[in-house]
Amino acid sequence: MTSVKQFQITFDCAEPERVARFWCEVLGYVVPPPPVGFTDWDEFNSSLPPEQQGSAFACTDPSGIGPRLFFQRVPEGKVAKNRLHLDVRAGTGLVGAERLAALEAECARLIPLGATRVRLLPADDQNESCIVMQDVEGNEFCLD
Repeated sequence: MTSVKQFQITFDCAEPERVARFWCEVLGYVVPPPPVGFTDWDEFNSSLPPEQQGSAFACTDPSGIGPRLFFQRVPEGKVAKNRLHLDVRAGTGLVGAERLAALEAECARLIPLGATRVRLLPADDQNESCIVMQDVEGNEFCLD
């Protein structure tokens, strides 16, 4: 049996580059180099047929550990809650008030980037608190 070594997470969206650049800022990811023969992504994009221009964008973890994120343009808008979402681990290793302060600080950093705070989910017997947020196109993610 072959084991999977790498995977990517794909987002359907209206503006792939805008959403990708948001997630680069959130996660410290980078835009990979353009394909061989192109000096930048604008040049590559201009080489595509008009209907394909701006239809996809990606970002990667510069350490090579995290998955590649791929963003593809789709014609329909988001209409329901995500079935899959990212948890941004901003409070790892912290508990109580320190953890909540770290989550609030990360929330405050992300709002100027275009994120929206949705709600705080308070701690219960099984889970620590987390902050539910949305990215620049309304996709939910959690700070936990």
